[in-house]
Order: sequence, then structure tokens, then C-alpha cells
Amino acid sequence: MWSICHPQSENELNECAVLGKTLNRLTQPSILAVLANAGKPLHGYVIIQEMAAGPMYGGSSPDPTGIYRILKQMEHNGLVQSEWDTSESGPAKRCYVLTDAGRACLRRWIDSLACYCASIQELRTLSSYALGIEVPDQPVCHAIDIALDEDASA
Repeated sequence: MWSICHPQSENELNECAVLGKTLNRLTQPSILAVLANAGKPLHGYVIIQEMAAGPMYGGSSPDPTGIYRILKQMEHNGLVQSEWDTSESGPAKRCYVLTDAGRACLRRWIDSLACYCASIQELRTLSSYALGIEVPDQPVCHAIDIALDEDASA
């Protein structure tokens, strides 16, 4: 559902910062989920591709430098382990696998995300009430464009 409202261009992002480019605080659970779903060691670039294909990034590739930095920190914290894969021709590639601590962390994230959802729903209700509208079941992202057009013509 997030991809419905995901900015389609930098210009669209600049028009309304509320669209956000990504929910960057959710990068760690996204990495954990990709690794848990894979069930096998993954190269960093495969993790990035899987994340780009998921709902958080709406088809856009996350910043590789940021992902590798987070993976390094996650390894330091014991959430993932890595080893060099030299089986293919070409340069060695680091592969990452989820640890038991990483699985436990992902389980905690599931509960945290449920709390985020409840808080977001509460904010949606409060905001809709303030505007005198019903809380939409589905996002109506073009309403942002309409509001911007109305402001521009005023």
C-alpha cells in the first residue's frame, strides 16, 4: 500500500515532504525480513534488490552505502553474520545470514510495527476529524496534488 503514495519523482517529493522518500528507520527490519525470508546467505547487492522490490522502497533502490553501513552495524550487534564468498569468478563478495539474535530482533520488530500501526491509525483518525472527513480506507494520494493546486491558485 505504501507504494501507492510513494513519490514518483524528486519534484513530487519536493512538493510535499510529507510523502517521504522512505521510512528510513525501518531499514533494519527490512533487512532482517529479507534475510529471514531467504533462509540462506545473501550477497549485499541481492539484499538491496529484494528491498527495492518490496513495499518500503516502491521500486527504487535503497542507498547501497547506507545499507552496507547498517549491515556492518548489525553484524557488530550480532544480528547478522557475514563471510566472504569466493566460489564465483571475479572478486570475493560478502554474504550475510541472520543469527538467532537477528531472528529475536525481527520478532520484537513485529510487535513494534504493530504499535506503530496503532499510533498511525490514531493520528489518521485525529487528523481526519480535524478536517471534518471520514478516515479513508485506502490512501487517496492525489488529494495532495489537489490541495497544492488550490493553494497555488489562491
